[in-house]
Amino acid sequence: MAVQNFDMPLANVDTEVLIVGGGPVGLTARALLERWGVRVLLVEKHRRLSPFPRSRLVNVRSMEIFRQLGLATRITAAAFAPEYGRIRFRDTLYDRDFATAAMVGINAPVPESPVLGVVTSQDRLEPTLLAAADAPVRFGVELIDLTEETDSVVALLVDRDNGDETRVRARYVLAADGANSTVRQLRGIDTMGPGALGGVTTVVFDADLNRWCARQPAGVYFTAHGSFLPLYPEGGWAWFAPTPEDPARADWPGLVSRALGPSAEVRAEVLRVQHWVMNAFVAERLHHGRILLAGDAAHAIPIIGGLGMNAGVADAHNLCWKLAGVLHGWAGPSLLETYETERHPVADRTLRQAVANTQLLLQVQNRRRDQLQGAEAAPDRIELPWSEEYFAQLGLVLGVAYDSDAVLNDDGTPPEPPDSGTDYVPTAEPGHRMPHLWLRPNSSTLDTFGERFTLLTPDPARWERQAIAAAPWPLGVEALPREHIDFCDLRPHGALLVRPDGHIAARWRDHPPSDAALHHALTAITGSTSP
Repeated sequence: MAVQNFDMPLANVDTEVLIVGGGPVGLTARALLERWGVRVLLVEKHRRLSPFPRSRLVNVRSMEIFRQLGLATRITAAAFAPEYGRIRFRDTLYDRDFATAAMVGINAPVPESPVLGVVTSQDRLEPTLLAAADAPVRFGVELIDLTEETDSVVALLVDRDNGDETRVRARYVLAADGANSTVRQLRGIDTMGPGALGGVTTVVFDADLNRWCARQPAGVYFTAHGSFLPLYPEGGWAWFAPTPEDPARADWPGLVSRALGPSAEVRAEVLRVQHWVMNAFVAERLHHGRILLAGDAAHAIPIIGGLGMNAGVADAHNLCWKLAGVLHGWAGPSLLETYETERHPVADRTLRQAVANTQLLLQVQNRRRDQLQGAEAAPDRIELPWSEEYFAQLGLVLGVAYDSDAVLNDDGTPPEPPDSGTDYVPTAEPGHRMPHLWLRPNSSTLDTFGERFTLLTPDPARWERQAIAAAPWPLGVEALPREHIDFCDLRPHGALLVRPDGHIAARWRDHPPSDAALHHALTAITGSTSP
C-alpha cells in the first residue's frame, strides 16, 4: 500500500473515475478499477475508516469477488470460524435458545461455490480492502458540488481540516457515499420505498459473556432486549437496540447490562456509541449522465439478513468492468446504461427480501412474546417461519439473472429472475452467473473471470481462431472439461462467452455460425463501434 498517495495534494487533479465514499463498496470499486488500469481517486469525508462494526456478513457471492481480488484468504483469517454462521433466538442472552437457524453458505461449504462466506465486522474488512490497491485516497475531504460537462464532471471538494477547496475533473463519478448520499441529493435523484424505519443505536462494549455463548456460538443473538453480536474472534461485543428518546443522557453501561438480563450480573464496559437511522429505499435512477450510484447511495437495505453491503459489492463488480471498457475504448458509452438496467431490478428484489426478513424476525419475536404472556408455561422451542436457508436468500445471492443489451439470449427470451431468494438452481443460461464447476483440482470456472471476457469451450482450438480476431476486447479461452458440456447445454464444439463479472453473455450450443460470430457478439454486448 502506497501510503504516500493518501496525502497527495488535490490541486488541479484530473482523474478518470472519482469515487465518493470510502466504505466497503467504494473501496471494492477502487481495487477493481485499479486492476483494469483505470486512474482513480477516492475521497471520504470522514477522517478515517469507521471504527464501528456496521455490516457483519460477507456472503458467498462477495467472497467470490474478493477471491478474484486475491483477498478471500486474508478476510477469512480475520473472521469468525464457520460455526458462528448461525443466528440464535433467546429471551435474554443467558437463556437457552428457543429457536435457531443456520446461515447457508456461511456455516458450512455449499456445492454451488468454491468459497465460504464469513461473519466478520466491517471495521475488520475495510482495512483489507484499503490495502488492496495503491490508487490515491483522501480522508477528511468532502464533496460539496458537482458540475456536469460534455465529456467530464467537475467536483468541488473541501478539506474538512483547513477549509481549502479544490476542483477535480473526472470522466465519471461513482457515488458510494451512503444512504444520505450528497451526490444523489445534488443530482436531485429521488428514492422509492418505505424510507426511514426508525433510529438504531450501536453500542460497542467489552464484557465476559463466554458462559452463555462460548459453547453455542452465533453471529447474532436476537433477544427481547436487543441484538447481541460478537465482534472479533479475540473478543468484543456490540448491542443493537432502538435509540432512546434522550440518547445524550442515556446510561449506556446500565442499559446494556439490563438488556443482558437481571441474572447476568455483568457490567458492560462501553467503548463507543453510534446512533443511526435504518433506511429502506431504492434510488429512482442509478445512472445520471456521467454519475453512477452504488451501494447504500443506490439502495438502502434494512440490516436483517445481511444483504445491503453485499448488494453494493455486487454493484461495483457489475459496473467497474463497464467503466473500464468505456474508458479504454473497447466499449461504447451505451454499455454503462446496462448498469441500471441490470442492477435496479436486483435492488428492488433485495429490498423486498430484506423487508420480508424483518417481518419474519418480528413473527418469531411476537410469537414468543405471546407464549410468555400466556397462562401456560412457554415451550422451550418454537418453530421458525422459514426454512434452514437463512431468511431464504441463497437464490437471491447466487441466482441473479440479468436482462439487458449486454446479454445475448439464446432465443430472444429474457432470463427468468428468481421469484424469491429461496432456491438457487445453477444454470448456464445467458444472463445468469456462470455456475461454479471444477476445471481441474482447486481451479473453478469462477477463477477464470475478472479482468477479461472468457470463452469456456470443450473445443479451444476451434475457438482460438475466433479469439485472435476479437481485438480490441480483452479475451481468453479456457477449456471446459467434457464432463460439464451436458450441464451447460453445449455440444462438443459449443462455447459460453462469460463477461468479466462472471455472468454469461452469450452461448453457442455448437460450432460458431460464422468466422465473425464472436466479433459480432462482443460488438453488440459492449455497444462498441469497432469494425
